[in-house]
Amino acid sequence: MSDFDLVITGRVVGTDRVRERGYVAVRAGVIERIGEGSPPAGRQHHDFGKAFVLPGAIDAQVHSRSQRGQEDFIWSTRSAAAGGVTTIVDMPYDDGNLICTGERLARKAEEAGEQARVDFALYGTVHPKDGPKYIAEMVAAGAAGFKFSTFGTHPERFPRIPPQILHACFTEIARHGLIAGAHNEDDETVRAAEAEVARSGITDYRAHGLSRPPIAEALATAEVYEIGAATGCSSHIVHCSISRGYELCSAYRVQGHDTTIEACVHYLVLDEENDVARLGGKAKINPPIRPRKEVESLWRHLAAGNVTVVSTDHVSWSEDRKSDPAMLKNSSGVPGLEVLYTLLLKGLLERGLSPVWAARLLAANPARLFRIGHRKGALELGRDADIVVMAHDPRRYDASASGNNFVGWSPYEGIELPYRPIATFLRGELVFDGANVVSEPGHGRFVRPAVMAPR
Repeated sequence: MSDFDLVITGRVVGTDRVRERGYVAVRAGVIERIGEGSPPAGRQHHDFGKAFVLPGAIDAQVHSRSQRGQEDFIWSTRSAAAGGVTTIVDMPYDDGNLICTGERLARKAEEAGEQARVDFALYGTVHPKDGPKYIAEMVAAGAAGFKFSTFGTHPERFPRIPPQILHACFTEIARHGLIAGAHNEDDETVRAAEAEVARSGITDYRAHGLSRPPIAEALATAEVYEIGAATGCSSHIVHCSISRGYELCSAYRVQGHDTTIEACVHYLVLDEENDVARLGGKAKINPPIRPRKEVESLWRHLAAGNVTVVSTDHVSWSEDRKSDPAMLKNSSGVPGLEVLYTLLLKGLLERGLSPVWAARLLAANPARLFRIGHRKGALELGRDADIVVMAHDPRRYDASASGNNFVGWSPYEGIELPYRPIATFLRGELVFDGANVVSEPGHGRFVRPAVMAPR
């Protein structure tokens, strides 16, 4: 057998253990051998010493087109490559173009393919007036899952899907073996809380948490899981800021239902009394960032295995849409692709948790969730050679310094990160060299799920 195309050595992190003197050997963009000790020969050999060699992340929640004329895939995938994210799963709520038909999803895949520097998968959704009408054609166009909202952010761009339509959609999605994910806030509860906040006259940072109380999340989470249980559909909560949500997910799983749940990294890093108070609109996210006590509770759920995936819910709003002193007037969401991996590693190591959790939560589990594990998600034989190398090199984060982000602000500004990516490989090719993103637009590919025949 001839030499491999690429051999990487270092502390190779799998989903079960760390190979301290490990190697990964790649041929034709695919992992062909993994081991420990003396590595095989390769036409390229990168020895990363004591640095961690991890699977490239799959960010399960990215909004590349939330603001028209802004970030797009050109920049979101540049930030991704710089952060060790080798696949993004993009949300369907594009400004002026709800991705709710097969034609729209196919067109988005084509346009994203011309821009993307890393690989990408796509969510589809529905318009309330259509219900499940176009789900099958979106599956045929390559949708990796479907996203719904129990809260009406906007009637056209981000509509509420009421329970009876959710039930019909979940029933159809179950036929195709994909997931139904949901933004989990009860509409009526939030509307009532918003009205109460308005009456109180509170407009500072406190207004956000008060207007979207924990019970709104718990009620919507239970609704989604009950509809999933009734229809046999794999049901996913796309962001959960409260410990009760993880308890509910675990309880439904014990009962035999395929329920999963996502912790956005901001819920594991930021808290209301310190960070939201300091950052104001730049920390406005739906559901809200909660008090430190709740943050630590989420970490306990993570260590117990109750968190399925960790994501960013990345969106790069222009600064003028995040700087209003009246908290509720700001847009919701923050950028995070460049620091997803480094923030999670920081939290894990500070709590004495193994980096194998990063391999599970950022790669293996999201690959399984979106049915792309036949190609993505692990340093295992036959998978794409999507690899990030993380070296110990403590630095304070400066979002504007790297040149890899569309906006120059971040809620994580100034946080000291002990590790940083020094190389990112996509399908065995270097896309980030530790200083610069070297992949060009169009290098990324559209990743379709492996799905069963409709039943």
